Amino acid sequence: MNRSIAFLELKYGNIYGGYPNFYAISEIALLVFETGSNKIFLESWENQANVDIVSVFSKVNELGHTMGRGKEVINLRTNRRRPYDEEFKLNEDQLKEEFNKLRSSKMPIKNFLLKNFQKYKFRDVVVFDGRRDIFLCERSGAHFDRYNIIDLQKDMNKETDYLFSLNKLSVVTNFEMDRSYLRSNNLEYWLHPIAARQIVPKSAAYDAARLMMIHNEYMFHHSDFLIKAQLVLNRIQSEKKD
Repeated sequence: MNRSIAFLELKYGNIYGGYPNFYAISEIALLVFETGSNKIFLESWENQANVDIVSVFSKVNELGHTMGRGKEVINLRTNRRRPYDEEFKLNEDQLKEEFNKLRSSKMPIKNFLLKNFQKYKFRDVVVFDGRRDIFLCERSGAHFDRYNIIDLQKDMNKETDYLFSLNKLSVVTNFEMDRSYLRSNNLEYWLHPIAARQIVPKSAAYDAARLMMIHNEYMFHHSDFLIKAQLVLNRIQSEKKD
């Protein structure tokens, strides 16, 4: 029997020069995995509003360990990137104009999610540190009442007493994408070209693909996963001592 599991990933940032606690969705990826057939379906959405947001990214070493964080400004429509200026602030009228530009994206976000909730039959939705992801989707009008939300980071934290990042777990699982294949330590899945074209580094689709591979390694090769996770943590501790 083919049971489907959905993996949800968002990219978001606050309006450049605006409130630090108001987030605008820039990308959504919903990846659906059929456990019986190993088929992968990927749906993605990008915000085209002419708004500048602040993107916060991790600077990691070869073990996926965060060494620092950086910020840059991205225009959602053009994808043009420029340096972040901490002193830059919008006045109230300018900020109101940016909010108005974003308002038109609320309905497309809701429609994207509801359409794909109906298109694919699944009960479980896997997220990674996903409380804000769910909140932002619900703020746009999509509801998850009928779904079982699984936060993989929280589940792993309960078992290992360590708060893993997606970058670190990508190293643990030896995640890689090779043209039309997703590969990890014990798994290999073929990608349809339509899905493969969407999975580019630093995108929500790329993170959804990583999340799926990490989840499947954790669920289907549990003992091996825990051993390899401990090896990576040992290496990180060893480098800290050096």
